[in-house]
Amino acid sequence: MSGLIGKKIGMTSVYDENGKNLPCTVIEAGPCVVTQVRTIETDGYEAIQLAFDDKKDKHTTGALKGHFVKAGVTPKRILKEFSRFESGHQKEFGDVLSVDIFTEGEFIDVVGTSKGKGFQGVVKRYNFRGVNDATHGQHNRLRAPGSIGASSNPSRVFKGMRMAGRMGGDRVKMTNLQIIKIIPEKNLLIVKGSVPGSKNSYLYIERWS
Repeated sequence: MSGLIGKKIGMTSVYDENGKNLPCTVIEAGPCVVTQVRTIETDGYEAIQLAFDDKKDKHTTGALKGHFVKAGVTPKRILKEFSRFESGHQKEFGDVLSVDIFTEGEFIDVVGTSKGKGFQGVVKRYNFRGVNDATHGQHNRLRAPGSIGASSNPSRVFKGMRMAGRMGGDRVKMTNLQIIKIIPEKNLLIVKGSVPGSKNSYLYIERWS
């Protein structure tokens, strides 16, 4: 698995060669700097650590400052390891990777954190239909969950029952998103479809090679 760290810019649409309007997401992918190289001899596995997005020294801990100085780069906000990166090509401290590792038309996976929606009921959270119409004496029951099936036997509610609760803010992976266009001078990827997260949220762009 290889890839880059990126940031969601927003959504747009483009026309394909047949004139069909395709919904797309614009992602700022890189440039990412190699800040650590894992080897089997020292770590037991092979991987490289990438860093993305500058941040100020005063917001960086002393341990991380030393880590970045060793790699010869300025402090970064996001760190992530990618394994089996660019098979056959050795990466070194300070190497810079950008969108040119991808090609237009290939398929990638994008991992992000979905938008948090707070405490929500079962209609919004699980698409329940509610307790039918507000007729026959029912009051305020349109968005109610209804029975949860607990009586004298088993006298409890089973774990995993779909009920109201916190919604969103979860790690989500969107698979097989096609790269429609690459704009290398601005480090932008335009991928078909939507990706999790709000604008300016961080994403992990993965390619299985």
